Amino acid sequence: MNKVRDQYEAYPYPERDPRDEKKRLILGSPSLPQEIDHYVFGGQRDWSQPLRIFVAGGGTGDGLIQLTALLTQYGKPYQATYIDLSAASRKVAEARARTRGLKNITFVTGSLLDAPDHGPFDYIDCCGVLHHLPDPDAGFTALRQALAPGGGIGFMVYAPYGRSGVYPLQEAFTALYEDMSPKDRLKAARQVVERLPAGHPFKSNTNLNDHKSGDAGFYDLLLHSTDRAYDVQSLTDTLDRTGWSFAGFTVPILYDLARLAPVPAGMDPVAAMAVAEKLNGTIRTHTGYATDTPRPVASGKTRTLVPHIKGLHAAQLARAVAQGQTPALDTDGIRDALSLPRQTAPLLAAIDGRRSLQEIAGHAGMDPITFGGHWSQVEKALLPWGMLVYSNVLR
Repeated sequence: MNKVRDQYEAYPYPERDPRDEKKRLILGSPSLPQEIDHYVFGGQRDWSQPLRIFVAGGGTGDGLIQLTALLTQYGKPYQATYIDLSAASRKVAEARARTRGLKNITFVTGSLLDAPDHGPFDYIDCCGVLHHLPDPDAGFTALRQALAPGGGIGFMVYAPYGRSGVYPLQEAFTALYEDMSPKDRLKAARQVVERLPAGHPFKSNTNLNDHKSGDAGFYDLLLHSTDRAYDVQSLTDTLDRTGWSFAGFTVPILYDLARLAPVPAGMDPVAAMAVAEKLNGTIRTHTGYATDTPRPVASGKTRTLVPHIKGLHAAQLARAVAQGQTPALDTDGIRDALSLPRQTAPLLAAIDGRRSLQEIAGHAGMDPITFGGHWSQVEKALLPWGMLVYSNVLR
């Protein structure tokens, strides 16, 4: 792990300036409170109880800052523990937390393999880390052992096909520059990348952009000493093998085989997602959630649940639908248009993150049967894109 630690001491990742916390909050999956509730707690967590959080391999703090800042904004209690090998990365994360005045965070310099010594935790954030371990299974297992009953993890791991061209370059640069300092490796590799032929898989892969974001992004993408990718099958096998129950990916449409080809009768759902990943060819990372035991994800069949719209303001979406518009959707190269009947507009307009489905039906003046028919169309349109989640966090 020395090479990994040395990399992040030299180039904390991702590059962040703590002063920027005064003007913006970086948001993304995993670890949005509403998303955590949806995938881990069935949309019904009691948020009056403190959420015990473990940020495993927290880097410069994106996941930590997002989750604790939002819970602070919502007035919900939490206790967070951050751990990372890199003291330089930790320094950035701590400065970002101080800038925001965030409390109840314990910062540790160390390995996520020690997670059981710090737990138990209700929720674990592990984004972009497990694929950098010499033995990833040991990491998955350690985090599982640190989990409290009923809890879960939000993860991101690399996927192979959307990163085409990366791994041959990593291997070549290791062979050429393994004994150099991080600074010299970076300089030499940048010169080589500039001379790559236009037809090189890396040059022609439009899915990749980290190398354009600065020195830390370039180094993390192309010069990492320990890096592996998981396809859908190997990821779900790893989760099963290490005691996790897969709860779902945050953008299910990326894994929807029926969108691309007829699904053979009797095909296992995981096998179907694995084929869809191959046909897509654009997925760079797998982002999703897993829990300690199998349990159903939140669903509109439970009318006491509170819906949230991600990515668009519910009021704006309601106006577009009422006017017969079809907003464009685009993720990982998949493009479509959101098409909903105008009758669903009053339901969308009533979504405020606090009203339950039952209350939305009453607000729109719809009887249960009429509401159920319209809401099923909303779910069918929004759930595949990860735009609809259920959570009590604002109640």
